[in-house]
Amino acid sequence: MPRITPERREAKRAEIVGAARRCFSRDGFHQTSMPDIATEAGVSAGAPYRYFASKEEIILAIAADAFRLVFEPVGRLAAVTDAASVADLVAASLEALSIETVVDAAGRAVPVDELLRCAVQAWSELLRNHAVRARAVEGFESVRGSIADALRRGQAAGAVPLEVEPERGARVVMGLLHGFMLQRVAFDLTDTAGFNEDIRILLSGC
Repeated sequence: MPRITPERREAKRAEIVGAARRCFSRDGFHQTSMPDIATEAGVSAGAPYRYFASKEEIILAIAADAFRLVFEPVGRLAAVTDAASVADLVAASLEALSIETVVDAAGRAVPVDELLRCAVQAWSELLRNHAVRARAVEGFESVRGSIADALRRGQAAGAVPLEVEPERGARVVMGLLHGFMLQRVAFDLTDTAGFNEDIRILLSGC
């Protein structure tokens, strides 16, 4: 039997992740089984286990994709500017969330709503799953540190009030983004442009 190429293996893995994401978004983590994922992907019942040791590994991969969608834009802005305000940092992520699809590592279009629904479900997993919590804490602290550093540089440039404590300010930025994610998924908050404008008004001078 010919060996599968790395490219083909990655493509098949992406297909399984995509199938799992659709199942999780529709039915939830705990109502979805590995056979359900295999059926959605159109593969044999054992095929997902060739790429993932467990459903938990798939949850971790999808949760990482979801939170990357939200926090990579703010991390990029924090890394390249010395004069970002709090409103600028929040706006960077909201602009990314305003689009309908993003492209995954395999070059496939992924609905943003699917990713966000999985992200919200991942929060409940933090309370019961040590591996998910450990991965989430690692990512949270990395992003929080980047935002805090950006706020310090913003203070030096006069874009952020000196009264703001950067470590707490970073949590404020992340809290706004988490809140937007929850409201978009649970309460149909889709007016990203209006939300962004109001944030800039409310945080004027911050």
